[in-house]
Amino acid sequence: MSSDDKQKTEEVSSLQAEELELLAKLEEANRRLLSDEKSAFNSTPSPTLGHSRQGSASSVVSSVSSNSQQHSEEDGTGQPFGNLWDIWGKLVNDWDNAKKKPAYLKELVRKGIPHPFRGLAWQLLLNVHSSPHKQMYVEYMRESSPSERYIRRDIARTFPDHEFFKEKDGVGQESLFNVMKAYSLHDREVGYCQGSGFIVGLLLMQMPEEEAFAVLVKLMQDYRLRELFKPSMAELSLCMYKLECLIQDLLPALYLHFQSQGFYTSMYASSWFLTLFATTLSLSLACRVMDLFISEGMDIIFKLGIAILQSSQDYLMSLDMEGILKFFTKELPLKYEQEPERLFQPAYYVKYNAKKMKKIEKEYTALKSKENEDQIELRRLRTENRLLRQRIDNLEKESASLADRLIQYQLTRAQEAEETYALKNVLSTIKKELAESQKKLSVANSLIGDIKQRTSSINSASALDDDEAQTVIQNLQEELIVIRLKDADTDSLVKELRSKIKELEDTNVQLQRAPSNDIQNLQEELIAVKLREAEANLGLKEMRQTVHELESMWESFKHKSTADSPTSSPKDKNHNKEVKQLQEDVMTIKVREANCMSDLKDTKQKYMELETQNHICTNQIRRMDEENKLLKAKYEEGLEREKKLDGHIKEHIRKIDDMQSQRREETMMLKIKEAENTHVIAELKQRIAELEIQKEEIWTADQLENKSGHQDLENRIFDLQDEVCAACGTSAH
Repeated sequence: MSSDDKQKTEEVSSLQAEELELLAKLEEANRRLLSDEKSAFNSTPSPTLGHSRQGSASSVVSSVSSNSQQHSEEDGTGQPFGNLWDIWGKLVNDWDNAKKKPAYLKELVRKGIPHPFRGLAWQLLLNVHSSPHKQMYVEYMRESSPSERYIRRDIARTFPDHEFFKEKDGVGQESLFNVMKAYSLHDREVGYCQGSGFIVGLLLMQMPEEEAFAVLVKLMQDYRLRELFKPSMAELSLCMYKLECLIQDLLPALYLHFQSQGFYTSMYASSWFLTLFATTLSLSLACRVMDLFISEGMDIIFKLGIAILQSSQDYLMSLDMEGILKFFTKELPLKYEQEPERLFQPAYYVKYNAKKMKKIEKEYTALKSKENEDQIELRRLRTENRLLRQRIDNLEKESASLADRLIQYQLTRAQEAEETYALKNVLSTIKKELAESQKKLSVANSLIGDIKQRTSSINSASALDDDEAQTVIQNLQEELIVIRLKDADTDSLVKELRSKIKELEDTNVQLQRAPSNDIQNLQEELIAVKLREAEANLGLKEMRQTVHELESMWESFKHKSTADSPTSSPKDKNHNKEVKQLQEDVMTIKVREANCMSDLKDTKQKYMELETQNHICTNQIRRMDEENKLLKAKYEEGLEREKKLDGHIKEHIRKIDDMQSQRREETMMLKIKEAENTHVIAELKQRIAELEIQKEEIWTADQLENKSGHQDLENRIFDLQDEVCAACGTSAH
């Protein structure tokens, strides 16, 4: 441990020792005061300052203030002090018999408890003079409370003008802090509530901390004050509702005026119940209210509230909202200061029916339960609304995906239609090519027939010249070579067409399985096929021209052969061989013709297969149309559901708007409450400034009194006794 920590520990221990020494001196002084009071009760009817302030420095302050205020002819009840002091002195000394007369005690309390007897009388009325909570208080002082920070914050706001609580971190504020902390530990459900500090302050003005704590616990438990200070404050709302019903029954005109001005009960009456009028009335009247509250319970608070409103009804009816608020915050605390019975006497005769209040309480409970059910229903509707919104979002997503799928399907269908149209064009082109091929075959057949005729004519011709025959044979051979070349070109062209047909078949199969986007490639290939077809037509024309030349040459040869009739010779035999060779070539050409015919049949078969595949594609397109119709039907159903959900959403939005309007009204109420609190705070600040001045004066008086010592205190006691005796004698005359 460092030197600074040791020094701080020593300072704390020294301060605690000084505090204990001071408390011990004050306890000794109070015990002597109490013994003097008891002796005074036996000898004279004027007891002195015997109000059970054991263990608290507040006894000295209260004694000085009470004697200075009560040294008058009457106690504000219409009776002399001496009579009430005699009566309460006897009651305190013989409480066991006195408590057997509750009606008599009630009447005495209504006349007012003398200030010196008030602390002891409260304890006796509440039966806490031997409460176990006093010992519990000592144990609570050793613990720490989670509410200490909030208690420290609000201590300076509790009776800021009173001398006992004016000094910061003084004895009064420390006592208030201790009691509030102890109760926050004792009742953890309630903990600390701001308004309870004024009640504790009233108690500490009359009794020490342990007794004030015991009285506070009794009030909280048996008088339902803890229900007022619970976090939900349900009991306070019930009290507001009861008071409003009383005003409506007993003061209907004032009730209507308050309603027309938008001035609600909670704006002025909340502090009546939370502080028992401690912040509304003067301190002396607040003590009288506490007397009545301990004697008669919460009913007297309702009666006092109605009495205040009854006595000021005409004046309040002429005020607007700001004037009414000013009356309750500034004018009301001073109205009954000089004549308190103007408040208390009418309150005793207020028509307050306990059975009717029970009935009102049941109605309020039913109303609150209905509101809770409405809140539950509202939460349920909000949950349903959230779920509906989620479902709407999901449906919108599904609708968007369906729309995308529909658009994609329409695009796919358009592409397939284009591809089908292109395939139809290709098929029509192939048909034309087949027709042209058939024409070419017929032309080739006619050429072969002509060649056969020429061969037969050659066989019959026997008188040709050798030179001319050789020339003709050479020409024929050349022509045969040209024809063979053309035939080879034709074969290559047929092979290319077959490969092209195969490619078209593969493309058709791919289109059936998965539509492609290669329409441009197909068009380019189709253009290439047309170019090749044009080349084939050009070759066919050249072939026809060659055949025509051969025919002309053959005709010339026939004329020459008929004109000349040569005899047979060995050359004729060679010529016959050559003719046979030509016949073999002709047979070869016929074989090739047969092959071409077979190729033509294969091409026709492929064409039929392509027609079948086209039909299959048409059926697939029809089925896709049917699926498209089903998707459209589902899409329309989704639209109908969406319309229904939109209707539900609009209904929920309307309900939400109603709730928002209610919330606006509640917000306006809260703003009005904030305005009220602002006025109260301003008034409290003014009172704090006044109490600070009084605090300095009392502190100076306390310092002088402490310095005078024990002997001066005894002298002061005897002087006070003589003054009281003189006052009693004067009142007796």
